[in-house]
Amino acid sequence: MKTIDFHLDFISPYAWLAFNQLPIALEGLNYSLRYKPVLLGALLRHHGQLGPAEIPAKRDWTYRHAAFVAQSLGVSLQMPTVHPFNPLPLLRLALACAPAGAPDAPGRFVCERLFRHVWCSGGADAVEPDRLALLLRELKPRLPVQDEAVKAQLKTNTDAAIALAVFGVPTFVVDGSIFWGLDALPMLRAHLQTADLASAG
Repeated sequence: MKTIDFHLDFISPYAWLAFNQLPIALEGLNYSLRYKPVLLGALLRHHGQLGPAEIPAKRDWTYRHAAFVAQSLGVSLQMPTVHPFNPLPLLRLALACAPAGAPDAPGRFVCERLFRHVWCSGGADAVEPDRLALLLRELKPRLPVQDEAVKAQLKTNTDAAIALAVFGVPTFVVDGSIFWGLDALPMLRAHLQTADLASAG
């Protein structure tokens, strides 16, 4: 069984869409999945790239396109009132909720709750302090969000992604191969199907 590392940042609407579509795209295949929160801004800086929201024309297109894709897929998506925003509180909360045996990879429930907090809240500010406090009480993280181990884990996850040549989110890594973006899901499925056929032979 292949293991997929899903590199994500809650700031990305495409990461939210990919999170929803991945189980559908890979239906019927055998795989395990690890969710890896990373800081998109650090990936972009490392590769000398601007984020889509830093280029006005690209920002407008990204918002329009993400909304269109979400509607086409039947996925809820409302742009937060402030975007881009600083995703550090959400990334750290995700990792603070990760189990002791896998401190780099929070579970699906936690990731889905955080994605919904950003993209399914009627456009509310994703990092408004009162909303973050409610999330904290609901998720009951294993570690304090400001714990140095949590901060270090986010840096470790991001550095490891950079070492793998990950340059954006969502990115799926399996067998050392990178599959970037929502539209890479069919390619990821083909890779896993080939691996299943090889193991069956």
